[in-house]
Amino acid sequence: MRVGQLQAQTLVKKLRSGGPPGSIIMINGAPTDNNAKLFKQGALSVLNTSGFKIAKQYDTPDWSPDQAQNEMQQAITAVGNNGFAGVYAANDGTAGGAIAAMKAAGIKPAARPTTGQDAELDAIQRILTGEQYMTVYKAVKPEAAAAADLAAALALGRAAPSGVVNQKVDNGRKSVPSVILTPVAVTKANVKDTVIKDGFWKASQVCTGSFAAACRSAGISG
Repeated sequence: MRVGQLQAQTLVKKLRSGGPPGSIIMINGAPTDNNAKLFKQGALSVLNTSGFKIAKQYDTPDWSPDQAQNEMQQAITAVGNNGFAGVYAANDGTAGGAIAAMKAAGIKPAARPTTGQDAELDAIQRILTGEQYMTVYKAVKPEAAAAADLAAALALGRAAPSGVVNQKVDNGRKSVPSVILTPVAVTKANVKDTVIKDGFWKASQVCTGSFAAACRSAGISG
């Protein structure tokens, strides 16, 4: 749930800085994925008390960017080009689909802040150019270390280490011991100090071709 809350909080903060509450299009993840359910619950826990109306809401089969683009096209047709202020997209793939639909409709994505998740390369580049507002990044090193500890315990037939497991998550069938790490909201302002600094992406990977100028403006040298 924390990821969905962080996405929604970051989006609401951005939208409030531009004026009074408006409407949001919500592009959720796959209805068959329990993670998507948790992201959605977290986001709604923020959006439902934010003063922003959810104009249209979709659950996206298989997290498909193409389906997300179709959903966004439907939303734009229903509410009009000026009928929404921003987009909650559950991950970077659905964000890319929503942004493609906006561009096809003649809407400048930079004027309609869009969330994401996973810190995908395309998303980081979109953030630097202003097409996508934010993504959620989960630091790889602590995540990998926790995964290794859990895998070692499983291989030895032992219980998950108590010092590693920090929460239990209900997946609809049972309560599962889990490792929940702190997600980070990445915007253009902190790309350099998060995904680049941690080596998740190299500047040389991000700052290619037409993205070089955007990197320079964000203080990133490739």
